[in-house]
Amino acid sequence: MAKAKAPHRTGYHHGNLREVLIDAAVQLVEEGGPDNVSVREAAKRAGVSPGAPFRHFSNKTALMTAVAEQAMSRFRSEITDAVEKVATDDPIERFAAVGIAYLRWAIRNPTHFQIISTRNLIDWDASESLRHDNEAVRSLMEASMAEAQRRNMLRSDDMAETQIAARALVYGLARMYIDGHFAQWAVAGHTGEQTMQNVLKHFVTLIVK
Repeated sequence: MAKAKAPHRTGYHHGNLREVLIDAAVQLVEEGGPDNVSVREAAKRAGVSPGAPFRHFSNKTALMTAVAEQAMSRFRSEITDAVEKVATDDPIERFAAVGIAYLRWAIRNPTHFQIISTRNLIDWDASESLRHDNEAVRSLMEASMAEAQRRNMLRSDDMAETQIAARALVYGLARMYIDGHFAQWAVAGHTGEQTMQNVLKHFVTLIVK
């Protein structure tokens, strides 16, 4: 499966080194996985001295955390936009929109998805923006589920378990797609996205009355 490539900048210009290093880190992950990343290698890609990046990133974890922050911000924006475009006041439709947007973003940004979902690559606890954006996405799902519960639309009263099941489903589907597991289930590559959406819709039918 072809991976979406990070945009290649024309090179380092005064004032944009941080962004160039972030792009370089993404490219290094795409080429050889997270173990391929180092601050020094990112500096080499940026065409600057080995010591220059340390004004912005003290170590690899700090660099990868910055990549994750950028990715999570875009992730939150895309999911928020998808929910806002739902034309009805049906909370189940909003809930499904969160899941579909999650899957679409993941399969179009596999490297970024890998980074934000691998906690040992980043300093999650130290990043307020990561936690804030993640909570914003989670709140969109929780709000739709809470409204559905108030309207007596759900089979279960246990919202925590239902939300965990939903999160596990979309995360698992995204990982299966990105890691190439769908072929084992006779799912052709060009039908993968539609298959994931169909599975999500099936899940929704199981939780609603």
